[in-house]
Amino acid sequence: MPSSLPLPTLIENYLDERNSALIYQTLAERENDERLREIFRRMAETELRHADTWAERIRAAGGQVPEFHPPLRTRILLWLARRFGPSLVLPSLQAMERGGASGYAQQGAPAAMSRQEQGHALVLGQLARLARGGLSGSALAQLEGRHRATGGNALRAAVLGANDGLVSNLSLVMGVAGAALDNRTVLITGLAGLLAGAISMALGEWLSVQSARELYGHQIRIEAEEIEQAPEEEAEELALIYEARGLEPAQAKALAAQILADPQNALDTLAREELGVDPEELGGSAWEAALTSFILFALGAIFPVLPFAFFSGFSAVIASILFSILALFGLGAVITLFTGRSVLYSGLRMVVFGLLAAAVTFGIGRLIGVGIAG
Repeated sequence: MPSSLPLPTLIENYLDERNSALIYQTLAERENDERLREIFRRMAETELRHADTWAERIRAAGGQVPEFHPPLRTRILLWLARRFGPSLVLPSLQAMERGGASGYAQQGAPAAMSRQEQGHALVLGQLARLARGGLSGSALAQLEGRHRATGGNALRAAVLGANDGLVSNLSLVMGVAGAALDNRTVLITGLAGLLAGAISMALGEWLSVQSARELYGHQIRIEAEEIEQAPEEEAEELALIYEARGLEPAQAKALAAQILADPQNALDTLAREELGVDPEELGGSAWEAALTSFILFALGAIFPVLPFAFFSGFSAVIASILFSILALFGLGAVITLFTGRSVLYSGLRMVVFGLLAAAVTFGIGRLIGVGIAG
């Protein structure tokens, strides 16, 4: 262990490890599958051992080990895991582990500690792919029959809906305001854009999810017919999948034969492996996705419009932009819960893209307004 690391870095590493341990402990408590619960529990134990190592170094450097309090982001992640299931937060945790491994390598921390962090990232990646409906990796090849993406479509539709509503209506409002029209016209146009966009978004989301459900249902029926008519071929196909993912040929054939012995379990597994879909969920509820899209689009779209109900002229335009900047940054910050990126980076990126779109439409509206007036 390098002795040159400053005390603040040692403390930061300690708190990061305690933070990760708490998350894995919570996921273990939330997980229903015994195998996965054991994986999360062991990962939590590893993180606690890392934390103990950093605590010893803090004391050796003459510092005091701080009391651990979960930060806001961790509390939000834990709430999401409890509400929607562990699969939702896996991408963010994977990014955290990769960042930890990279940071330890740069600091010159023990190679074993860095490898363990990288190993956690790989395991989380496997679990994330499992949560999307299929099995992957020889270490997890026998965890068939499990998929929990409850709320997945709703959350995806929520993010897309809020973003589309905010950016599209901001652009619309700025375009109309750029034409120098009165507040009442801008307000009516903005509200009309809100309703039209929300309805269109909801309809598009419903059609997308429902079409996917119908396609998956048709493919699963084909799989069921193939299992009934040619079980040997399906067993061979499933064995090849497991061989490609790391199992020895004999193990892959034995596992495939065991799965095909139960037709219902075989259909469930083949649907996940070949189609990447949970036969029970079929991609989620179309109505849930549609309703969520409608609500979130409307909530996002109201921010640019609202100031025109209370202000007028240039003051309304400035207020609309400021409201939208806050909303764009907040949406970017929310997205980091799923991507693991920096809050500042994601928030500013959303703000820049949103303002660029608004500036373009404002300029076009200004040109049209001047042309009509001339």
